Amino acid sequence: MNANLKLEVVRADQISPNLQMDIHTLCNQAYEEDLKPLFSTFIDATHVLGFLDTSLVSHALWVPRWLQVGTNPVMRTAYIEAVATKDVYRARGFAATVMKRVAEEIQDFELGALSPFRVAYYERLGWEFWRGPLFIRTHEGLIRTPREENVMILRLPRTPVLDLNAPLSAEWREGELW
Repeated sequence: MNANLKLEVVRADQISPNLQMDIHTLCNQAYEEDLKPLFSTFIDATHVLGFLDTSLVSHALWVPRWLQVGTNPVMRTAYIEAVATKDVYRARGFAATVMKRVAEEIQDFELGALSPFRVAYYERLGWEFWRGPLFIRTHEGLIRTPREENVMILRLPRTPVLDLNAPLSAEWREGELW
């Protein structure tokens, strides 16, 4: 854990407009696109913020989602989004520190999940690659997602036995489906 990084866990509805702007700026720079419209789709989000002094340098959030393996019962899942660190602070362990805190905070969920930017990065943090086909659940049925879409999971104390080769589905949502 990086001793210089001060972490705060904040629900989205408790974030000031100035801090919200800082989060958007950080994530927009990291992803090289305007993520503000996507952020508006993150209902009931919780953020983990990493500060050096008073400067926001690293970020991740999770939103509650419902993932389902095959026809098994749906699982209350903490879906991680917008993992970002300022360019000048990358490769210092800040994102790893934020992600470890995320893992500590989501222990009451049945599963953690995310769409990785780099599979190997998350594997070293204990995340597992989902090898089975991915689907989005709609009122009309399942929609297969493109093969280039990747999902990783983090087993938590309440995670049931999982077959990583089985079909995995998530409910449809605005913005990015996974």
